[in-house]
Amino acid sequence: MRRHIYLACGFLSLGLGAIGAFLPLLPTVPFMILAAFCFARSSPAMEARLLEHRHFGPHIRRWREKGAISRRGKKAALAAFAFSVVIALLFSPFPWFLIPLGAALIGGTWIWTRPD
Repeated sequence: MRRHIYLACGFLSLGLGAIGAFLPLLPTVPFMILAAFCFARSSPAMEARLLEHRHFGPHIRRWREKGAISRRGKKAALAAFAFSVVIALLFSPFPWFLIPLGAALIGGTWIWTRPD
């Protein structure tokens, strides 16, 4: 039963990552890393396909080996956080825009401190 749940979560993550390739604020690589995690526990063939993918494979392997995020990935994530904060500042009343601001500061700090 657990294998089927991991398999379903892997395909869900893969689908969200594919959607994220076309939507600017939905991240792609973190969903692919999550899909690889799920497929490692449910479908070695699907995990191997992700690890061998020319775009996502290097990111997944780098994350698994060193917990590393590429410099380009860090900049993209921080730009998305900044865009989200600006939208929140423009469209949210006073106490509510502090939530995305805090999340962006915490998440951005964590991302920036990961090795390259």
